[in-house]
Amino acid sequence: MRQSSSQSRFQVKIVNRSALIRLAILFMVLLFLGVWAWLTMFRMPQQSYNGQLPALQPEEIALQNSLKQDVQKLAGEIGVRNIGQYEQLNAAKTFLEMALTQADYEVKIQEYKIQEKSFYNLEAEHLGTEKPNEIIVIGAHYDSAFTSPGANDNGTGAAATLELARIFANQSTQRTIRFVEFTNEEPPFLWTENMGSLVYAKQLHKNNENVVAMFSLETMGYFSDAEDSQKYPLPVIGLLYPNRGHFISFIGNLNSSDLVRKTVGSFRRHVQFPSQGVSLPGSIPGVGWSDQWSFWQQGYQGIMITDTAPYRYPNYHTEEDTADQIDFEKLARVVAGLAKVISELAK
Repeated sequence: MRQSSSQSRFQVKIVNRSALIRLAILFMVLLFLGVWAWLTMFRMPQQSYNGQLPALQPEEIALQNSLKQDVQKLAGEIGVRNIGQYEQLNAAKTFLEMALTQADYEVKIQEYKIQEKSFYNLEAEHLGTEKPNEIIVIGAHYDSAFTSPGANDNGTGAAATLELARIFANQSTQRTIRFVEFTNEEPPFLWTENMGSLVYAKQLHKNNENVVAMFSLETMGYFSDAEDSQKYPLPVIGLLYPNRGHFISFIGNLNSSDLVRKTVGSFRRHVQFPSQGVSLPGSIPGVGWSDQWSFWQQGYQGIMITDTAPYRYPNYHTEEDTADQIDFEKLARVVAGLAKVISELAK
């Protein structure tokens, strides 16, 4: 009996030791994954600005006025613009094409057809002086969703792309910058072969063009200092980021993590404005909800620059998405900052 009891205790010790070893291994794996996630997805260079915003400079005031005028044109005068309001979608195309032409660009038009109707992507190219084959794409969709006039989604992005094109029209950069206004990002075309940005990105890939970065400017003009005004797709993400929607965000997939960090670091060096960055799996809701998704499908690095849209903006995809909901002063600060980021990246 003593021998049997001793054997039992010995076996229990072995079982306990094996369990401890498995727990230790599990702990190390979880620790490794946690460190990897922090370094890859969440850790960003510099610190987000936290303080009183400085007074706007004269060029920022001019930019604010121009952004407001462009958004009011798209969302107010033109209004709802999509396949259901086809004439108004074409009116937006005509306005953007004329504005880019007036900024001294030769606008290239990519036309494709859906149900015998023509749709158009617009490209304005600023050719690089030393590395013309290295391309930065700055893009936004100009269509709106359902019956929404789309001031913030995505009049702000389309206007920001236009304003950035104007800023760089007379600047010299080593890399080529392409400013692209995309059609058909909204349902029913999101993530389909008829999504304007996917049509464009596929053509880039077919031509073996070297896109080193893509910035998707998406729903950029709503900010709030109210507590709990900012939501997140997963609760764990909310533990790491502010609960006030007062910042601009830079969102990429895992393959774009280097670009996200580089962009956030540059923005924080140049701009006194709150900012957050993250690289997440594209399957998480919201991460791929814009034109950067199309570039991911072709193997390019791309990030979305956004106020986080439905996770903050109460008028997302509604008829109340009008120009009076937009904070044009803060939008101007963001766009002016992006110009500095793009200038640095283009060199």
